Amino acid sequence: MTGSVAPEADWDKAPGLLDGAKELTLGPDDCDLAYWFTSVAQGTLRDRGATGHHADATVPDFLKAPGPLRDALILEFGFRGLSEEIATRLLGHYVSLAPGVPEMEFYATQLIDEARHARVFRNHLVELGEPAGTLLKDIDEMAADYRERVLDPVVDFTLDIVRDQQDFPGGVAVFAIVIEGVLAPAAELSERKWTPLSPATGEISRGTAIDEIRHLTVASTILRDHVAAHPEYRPRLLEILRAGVKLWDEVPDREFVIHREELFQKGMADHADKIGDYEIWPGVRMLDTTPEQRYDMAEQWTDEMAESRMAYMGLPVEVLSSPEPGA
Repeated sequence: MTGSVAPEADWDKAPGLLDGAKELTLGPDDCDLAYWFTSVAQGTLRDRGATGHHADATVPDFLKAPGPLRDALILEFGFRGLSEEIATRLLGHYVSLAPGVPEMEFYATQLIDEARHARVFRNHLVELGEPAGTLLKDIDEMAADYRERVLDPVVDFTLDIVRDQQDFPGGVAVFAIVIEGVLAPAAELSERKWTPLSPATGEISRGTAIDEIRHLTVASTILRDHVAAHPEYRPRLLEILRAGVKLWDEVPDREFVIHREELFQKGMADHADKIGDYEIWPGVRMLDTTPEQRYDMAEQWTDEMAESRMAYMGLPVEVLSSPEPGA
């Protein structure tokens, strides 16, 4: 590894999350500790290590004032911060269970990535004016229902596979294909939504998305190589993926996302002059979208990313489709 920053980790050259996750090929040997220190710590995070955004990327005053836009951002980053904290704790099992040094080093870096994400999401709420002294307690209270109904079932499912069954590739599948595969498009949506409104918020989302590209693509390579070397594991992998899809169909994440998108909708209307003709995706002005349309687009991105990653791993994408009622 030389001292240069890899293009996919370079702040100015890295692709967007959707393109990167669909098109890039990275494995654990490519993304070792040397890569992380050189391309991530000294590349992606250069001048952004403390807050997740450059000092020149500021939080506008209107986001510090009470209103639905601020409420939407507090909910979004509060929930994402808690999710990333929980992900960090889960990843400790991946580090200890990793079958080789490349996998161990990669998941050690992903653990740090997720801990950083949790930190910058939380601390951004302080930049919005939330009290630092009670921040953790306030997030726990705000997200208690979300944690119980959405996060806890996912945590239990993951721990059963990676901690109790000691199934490393199964755990990789759960984390990358099920958990991050579902949540990553929401991260893409977050970057697109906040960029025209708050430079700081947009940069935080951009930095986390660059990390997610790496997490998704390396995990896909780990699974592809494992199935190639151990074809007898393929039915087990498909079984885990089906169970993961069933779990996501059962948890009520949509109601939480739609609630904060409705708040965003009200706040967007209040600050329409700051958004203007900005397009959230090609040919569509953000001001012309509804909460449901934005949610549905994130769902479409999920399907596109899944189709690409499953093809790369040589697995049938139909496994990730919800079964028909009664099937």
